[in-house]
Amino acid sequence: MEIILGKTAGFCYGVKNAVEKAETYAKQQKVKSIFCLGELVHNRQVIEKLEQEGIKFINILSDIEQDKRKNEEKEDKIVIIRAHGEPKTTYTFLEERNIEVLDLTCPNVLAIHRIVEEYSKQGWYIFLIGDKKHPEVIGTAGFSNGQCSIIEVEEDIDKALEEVKNSNLHKLLVVAQTTYSLEKFNKIVEKIRVADTKGIVENLEIKNTICNATKLRQEETEELAKRVDSMIIIGGKNSSNTKKLYEISAKECEKVVLVENVKELEEAKEKIGKEGKVGVMAGASTPKESIEEVIQFLRDLK
Repeated sequence: MEIILGKTAGFCYGVKNAVEKAETYAKQQKVKSIFCLGELVHNRQVIEKLEQEGIKFINILSDIEQDKRKNEEKEDKIVIIRAHGEPKTTYTFLEERNIEVLDLTCPNVLAIHRIVEEYSKQGWYIFLIGDKKHPEVIGTAGFSNGQCSIIEVEEDIDKALEEVKNSNLHKLLVVAQTTYSLEKFNKIVEKIRVADTKGIVENLEIKNTICNATKLRQEETEELAKRVDSMIIIGGKNSSNTKKLYEISAKECEKVVLVENVKELEEAKEKIGKEGKVGVMAGASTPKESIEEVIQFLRDLK
């Protein structure tokens, strides 16, 4: 068996920055309660490690208030903003309660927040291309002042165009989730361009905000899948960028498995087999340890 590991596999800058800073802060902190609103990154192994450092992961802001009522003595609190970002209302909620914030939003996501907020203030309607339920998309939409339609698939375009028409705004900005599929983004943008010729808006601006690390990872995954007999994608099942790596691989390679860890690979090893070339790629939230364990497992196969 020949094992080929993708050069772009593993933590991207935004994830690496968030995880390292959260770990450092948790070890050095003197406050009694550190909360993270949602998963810092979409990887169970990373989350479990941070929980061991004392970080409490919560799903809704009201959980902070409930925690406060459980403790008779007043505690200082800090809330970590995860790498995917949060809506503007979250910052307002925390500021009104004088709760300290450690903002670990990916810099690329923060850049989109600024763009969306600025354009919305100037009277632009926003088309946000991405997964409707993904926290990054929800957070970004929260900076649009309600002037936003989320487009996940091509079938959403007609409804979105009707919404911008009803808004009485005549300028349209199109942006994308940082980890969205580049191929799908280009197809949706082309359909929007064609529809725009009908005169729905006076100004149309397209900003490809898919981060460069995502583009490079997707491109490398496609090329790697074309020249191997099987592909292993390592990453969280709820990770958007990991799912897209799987989808890209499945188009080019017959044998593809998506696993979160080496234990799951043990269960899927029959599909991979013991001969030929095996490509290995990992999502942006996959820690180095998980990748190394998979590589060692493959080396030990006999």
